[in-house]
Amino acid sequence: MVKEAVEEAKKAAGAEGDPQDENGDPEEATAETAADAEEAEEAEQEPGQESSEASDDGEKKEKKFFGKKKKDKKDEKIEELTDKLTRQMAEFDNFRKRTEKEKSQMYEVGAKDIIEKILPVVDNFERGLGAVTEEEKENAFVQGMEKVYKQLMTTLEGIEVKPIEAVGKEFDPNFHNAVMHVEDENLGENIVAEEFQKGYMYRDSVVRHSMVKVAN
Repeated sequence: MVKEAVEEAKKAAGAEGDPQDENGDPEEATAETAADAEEAEEAEQEPGQESSEASDDGEKKEKKFFGKKKKDKKDEKIEELTDKLTRQMAEFDNFRKRTEKEKSQMYEVGAKDIIEKILPVVDNFERGLGAVTEEEKENAFVQGMEKVYKQLMTTLEGIEVKPIEAVGKEFDPNFHNAVMHVEDENLGENIVAEEFQKGYMYRDSVVRHSMVKVAN
């Protein structure tokens, strides 16, 4: 393009009668004309190059932008399996806690059921020992029964079974079962006057309510 512009400039210069520069030198005039043609060509080329560079930058940005959204199939599979494993571990932990709670409740229910069956034996021991006279207490058989009774009560205390306090306490339907009422000025209102049958607790739950007489 530069050569063609120079040739055209020379031809134009020749057609016009070899124009000269201000000092009258025709070669310098021709060189100036060629230089002007080159500058014009460069000016025409520069906007095209800038637009090309801008286009390349846009394509790179576009590729980079869409590249962030697209994930490798391997990474997607890893994320899917990780999420699935996390959910299964959480479900298993909930199952374990629920199982332990149910097992504890079943154990407590079973223990209470056994204790309820033992309590009538304790009642019979207390009735038999209560019927012993002062003279009979020196009997070896009676002393042996007393020791067995104490051993039984010590064993029950060791598994957290304890009697419910009743006489002299305020009546509480959570622990006491009122079967009689009595008018007694010496006792305050709603106070347990007498206990007919002992009540027992296993840990924090009532195994059997106390059967009592309540003052009005």
